[in-house]
Amino acid sequence: MIMAFYSLSKIPFAKETKGMSPYTSRSFQEAMGCLTYMKQVRGMALVVGDPGAGKTYALGAFAEGLGQSLYKVIYFPLSTGTVTDFYRGLAFGLGEQPQSRKVDLFRQIQQAISRLFYEQKITPVFILDEMQMAKDVFLQDLSLLFNFHMDTQNPFVLLICGWPYLRDRLSLNPHRSLSQRLLVRHQVEPLDKEEVKGYMEHHLAYAGAKYPIFTEDAIEAVSACSNGYPRLINLLAMHALLYGSQNKKEQIDAEVIRIIAPECGLALR
Repeated sequence: MIMAFYSLSKIPFAKETKGMSPYTSRSFQEAMGCLTYMKQVRGMALVVGDPGAGKTYALGAFAEGLGQSLYKVIYFPLSTGTVTDFYRGLAFGLGEQPQSRKVDLFRQIQQAISRLFYEQKITPVFILDEMQMAKDVFLQDLSLLFNFHMDTQNPFVLLICGWPYLRDRLSLNPHRSLSQRLLVRHQVEPLDKEEVKGYMEHHLAYAGAKYPIFTEDAIEAVSACSNGYPRLINLLAMHALLYGSQNKKEQIDAEVIRIIAPECGLALR
């Protein structure tokens, strides 16, 4: 319905945007700069961001840009399992058949990383997401698990990711060892007002829009409701397009955003 009414070739603001180049906001460029640096120097980094700010999107864009012949990406969103489950997940991600005991898993993971890096010339890139939920013992074990040759070499890239308060947790005394090994600390920020407009136009251009579907005041309303968080922009825009197509509105104005905002759990002030 949306595509036909607005003469679009693709659905804009969808989660799957295959073939669309990323919108290079200031925050996205800064995040990619930090991640590219980590690719060059290897080691540990902390990447945090509020929910919906674009942290996972930036991590995904970084991972997609890594050559498969030179890098092996292991993405592991933390669950509520045990430390042994965590180790087993890492071993499985490395292509190993996980051992049973924690001590054997520890050795298995380190040996697999060493084989990849030193023998196959492939750098393992670990993206540990949602680490704000990690138990203290998880974080403490990371310092031990990723300690190679008495901490003189980094045959890996480890990105510890989560919500901003993860950064505060790592500053506490029990995690000083891990914190001191972080080469980069970066927080992904939401879009500013001008970037919200550019972001929406970027998505609409990708979808083949032939005219400005959202009026200027509608874009300002989306910016105000979403506070610049891309996930909320997408949610508002999709609801607005659905409402507009159902009600035969060729252009989406601020009144439409005001109407659909409560359906998204938001309000236009």
